[in-house]
Amino acid sequence: MKYYIIFGPPGAGKGTQSSLLVEKYKLKHISTGHLLREEIEKMSEVGIIAKGLIEKGSFVDDSIVLEMIRKVICEADPSVMGFIFDGFPRTISQAKAFDQLLQFHKKRSVNAVLSLEVDDSLIVERINKRAEIEGRRDDSSIETILCRIQTYHKKTEPLIAYYKERGKYFPIKGDLPVEDIFKNICQIMESIKNE
Repeated sequence: MKYYIIFGPPGAGKGTQSSLLVEKYKLKHISTGHLLREEIEKMSEVGIIAKGLIEKGSFVDDSIVLEMIRKVICEADPSVMGFIFDGFPRTISQAKAFDQLLQFHKKRSVNAVLSLEVDDSLIVERINKRAEIEGRRDDSSIETILCRIQTYHKKTEPLIAYYKERGKYFPIKGDLPVEDIFKNICQIMESIKNE
């Protein structure tokens, strides 16, 4: 079983690349954003809490996110060859807890962190476009977008050093055409597979 993390700021193209990787490598895409939106639609207890935090541009509590991740991993179809995590982990504490979760359940670890690197100005442009196309209310406010970018820089970017120290971090230019980004990611994944 392989465990990949697709990393980058909001609007970097993580969801697009994840969809392509799922098809090519028979991975299961786990997007914490998608899982949380499902909970919000159901108006579950988790969904109500998450909605309030997301609308302010804040992160949802680690314990809630980790429980959702654990459940998806444990209930995955046996035909799945691995997982691609999108939007998780977001903090050092989540990364450490995720390492413990993988060791406890599968005695495995993260294989690679595929990091899409994109400038802030392009991120704002992409998120605005996504809001128009998908009608996502959480993407429509410029204040929320800027808060999410700022939160990413402050809380999530420290993960770069965390995964670099472990030899798991692979940067990828995220401002290229979708096909070129995908090709670069595949080259990295193939080189890891052959190690």
